[in-house]
Amino acid sequence: MTNQPTIHLNDGHDIPAVGFGTFQIPSDGSTKQAVTAALDAGYRHIDTAVAYFNEAEVGQAIAASAVPRDQIWVTSKLWLQDYGYEAAKRAIDTSLTKLDLDYLDLYLIHQPYGDVPGAWRAMTEAQQAGKLKSIGVSNMTPKIWQQFVPDFTVKPAVNQVEFNPTFQQRPLRDLMAADDVKLEAWAPLGQGNQDLLQNPVVTALAAKYGKDVGQIILRFENQLGVVVLPKSVHAARIKSNLDIFDFTLTAEEMQQLAALDTGKGRHDPDAPGVQDMLLGAFDVHAND
Repeated sequence: MTNQPTIHLNDGHDIPAVGFGTFQIPSDGSTKQAVTAALDAGYRHIDTAVAYFNEAEVGQAIAASAVPRDQIWVTSKLWLQDYGYEAAKRAIDTSLTKLDLDYLDLYLIHQPYGDVPGAWRAMTEAQQAGKLKSIGVSNMTPKIWQQFVPDFTVKPAVNQVEFNPTFQQRPLRDLMAADDVKLEAWAPLGQGNQDLLQNPVVTALAAKYGKDVGQIILRFENQLGVVVLPKSVHAARIKSNLDIFDFTLTAEEMQQLAALDTGKGRHDPDAPGVQDMLLGAFDVHAND
């Protein structure tokens, strides 16, 4: 399946509605193998990041693929150690080099702390220069959004955040809607949350439509207009996560799934100490 639906962004670009996530896939050949399997299965949207340490293998898989570059949407993300204007300019070029690409389709501020304005200025200039097609943010809560985005001269195209039926980010979505900013979901399947995967509403719908529970959840999110980024290293699961466009949940079923929202996620970007924790967890220059 290659003609999957797209979602229109506020900058005029169209992003494939389902992307392949690569977080925590090692750079020991596993990422290249998984991305190759995803492209073979019909994915046309690959999501990586500097702090995933696998940009090079993503680039290798894209280079080896028979799919033309202009048919693959590639996302990467700027890490905390490269925030600020000059550092961000260097980091963008480094990502392009590692990926062996002339441009990125989307580039995100990965964690919204520190000199975000300086980083954003570098990203807007790189967008004007054609190095980045779309730019956006990630892990921005309503509080963090209000701290930074009103001062941006270019509004983000997306905000990539934790999102699944138990954490539907309603206040954030309302805020983003004012600028037509689309939500991208990391952990769209709840990172193995068994309360979600075994929920009777979800399992009943899976039985009705002859789908697995993951496909029901991803279809719910897709029908909300959310870009989903499921991740797997298993070929069968990679394929099934894309096979969500041959059925449509009814308005009543959407309401049933919407009722699963608890308003709480596993990651709280507003919590004290998160910036220091993240800086200590990932050093993207350790091997420079």
